[in-house]
Amino acid sequence: MGPRPPSRPVDMRVKRGEPNLLPRSLQLLSRRPHPPVLRLTAINDVWSPLPQTHRSVTIRKWKLFDFRVRYSMKRARFREDRLAGLELRGSPEHMARFCCFGAGFSEFTGHGSMASGKGKGRQGQVKVCYGYSLVRGKTNHPMEDYHVANFVEAKGSELGLFAIFDGHLGDTVPAYLQKNLFSNILNEEEFWTHPDRAITKAYEKTDQAILSHTPDLGQGGSTAVTAILVNGRKLWVANVGDSRAVLLKGGEPIQMSIDHDPNVERSVIENRGGFVSNMPGDCPRVCGQLAVSRAFGDRNLKSLLRSEPDIKVENIDHTAELLVLASDGLWKVMNNQEVVDVAKRFKDPYAAAKQLIAEALKRDSKDDISCIVVRFKV
Repeated sequence: MGPRPPSRPVDMRVKRGEPNLLPRSLQLLSRRPHPPVLRLTAINDVWSPLPQTHRSVTIRKWKLFDFRVRYSMKRARFREDRLAGLELRGSPEHMARFCCFGAGFSEFTGHGSMASGKGKGRQGQVKVCYGYSLVRGKTNHPMEDYHVANFVEAKGSELGLFAIFDGHLGDTVPAYLQKNLFSNILNEEEFWTHPDRAITKAYEKTDQAILSHTPDLGQGGSTAVTAILVNGRKLWVANVGDSRAVLLKGGEPIQMSIDHDPNVERSVIENRGGFVSNMPGDCPRVCGQLAVSRAFGDRNLKSLLRSEPDIKVENIDHTAELLVLASDGLWKVMNNQEVVDVAKRFKDPYAAAKQLIAEALKRDSKDDISCIVVRFKV
């Protein structure tokens, strides 16, 4: 449905170069119901023939009018998109906030582009705050990292949900995981009694759903590392691929995930009819293509890959300081000890995440880099 025509015409028949021309035009054109595009076109027709001196006199009014036009056009586009069934949420950092569950669940934050942000909450006696930062690498493909960082309430429990999804051959699979993986985990009936079983089932079901949507999601895939903090006391971490989670507890780094290296699972791959080769490149790859032995998606290699996650659980007490989740863009150039040494210097987890990204770039990391730092205070 197009914009309504103005209820009355705008009288543009004024003398060229008249000093009061622009202010008068602004006054007329800014009145409703003239559509934003019509107003912008009309004012441009008036502005063009004005002498330079008159333009200088009215430059501030023009800037104000231009702002009002752009704001009006933005609101118009928002209303049109809402009518089309889209939900626009303002800035790029909020465009990808997903509500994956039913009523009673808050929204997730995340997207696959350069972004940063932070949040905080309280789970029982534990204060939890987090910060995240994502930057595109120096490769010739678009950003393929996605993340989740948020707090939700479910069945009387307070949950902290954190994840890094590192895609390859496109960003459709990590985007799907961002929107669906946590909801699939929490929808498993066993989550509240046997979280490890629920997480494993949800990972495998999600992978099957991705494979069934291959025409829409493409042939790409994604690693994943997910962390679920339950009531500030239990931390469940699961992963497939080489995105990693490290917990600083008792002054020591504890790796909560397992890097799924093709060399480590070479026998499994070979028993399924595949092979592991360091060519091309400088790292072992499944059939010379994929540098991880477990991943979501990757339909062409799925007969050789698994999506079963490794799962670890840890109690969060007064000795637990922080948790770092990151894609391999960080871990390729920094070890666990170096990462926690940098992160613990900052009380603000957002500043810690930004500094870790800066340090990785300083060490010439060329891959996409995504990092979430979660701080605990009991």
